[in-house]
Amino acid sequence: MAAEKKTEKKKPAARAAGASARPPARAAARPKAAAERPAAEAPPAESTGGGGSLAVVDAKNNKVGDVTLRAEVFGVRVNEHLLYEAVKQYQAGARAGTHATKNRALVSGSGRKPWRQKGTGRARVGEIRNPLWRHGGTVFGPQPRDYSYRFPRKMRLAALRSAFSQKVKDGAVKVIDRFEIEQPRTKVLKGLLDGLGVSGKTLVVDHRPPDNLVLSGRNMPHVKVVDDSHVNVYDILDAKTVLLSSEALSKLEEWLTP
Repeated sequence: MAAEKKTEKKKPAARAAGASARPPARAAARPKAAAERPAAEAPPAESTGGGGSLAVVDAKNNKVGDVTLRAEVFGVRVNEHLLYEAVKQYQAGARAGTHATKNRALVSGSGRKPWRQKGTGRARVGEIRNPLWRHGGTVFGPQPRDYSYRFPRKMRLAALRSAFSQKVKDGAVKVIDRFEIEQPRTKVLKGLLDGLGVSGKTLVVDHRPPDNLVLSGRNMPHVKVVDDSHVNVYDILDAKTVLLSSEALSKLEEWLTP
């Protein structure tokens, strides 16, 4: 009995000694691992290129000066996914949504029961407008609806900055001092665009465009005249050339600057 008591007393002592010896070893290993661990690197900042400068010409394509573009508007990194979302929202709003199908309540036909419920050997049926029958109603068919949805303002402005930056990068932006059109004639506007070397789809942007400019471009299928406050991403990307007036350029930089 005495020997058993001695062994029982020694076991707790050994455990206590082992428990006291382990924590210092772990504590010593932790600072060493922390010292060997490399410092975390900060994510690279998003770089933006300079907006650059463009030549300002008059109606006769004579250079009258230069304009420096703001890098915050015309030199940002192009966000392709944001452009996709903006174009999708624009096209959704342009959908008519007038599609309609006739259900069993709208399709023509009698509501009379074709035959009695039992005793004929045929399948039971209530009316000939049954969706299971030929010329019957359509189940869960498309109905008139509005496909438009709201696009957040910050996303819309960011998408416009990306679209303009892409066009500047492609060299598809021209700046004109002002549009000198004294009378609404398509021939006058066409001659002006030909003199500037502009061909193909063209987006003409002016601040509060006069009626003469709007009426002159209305008959040209590849020219669209818009106010600077009505510019959208779809028209910018769809156009081969974006023609801005000096006043429209200043207004765009004013309300597109973040």
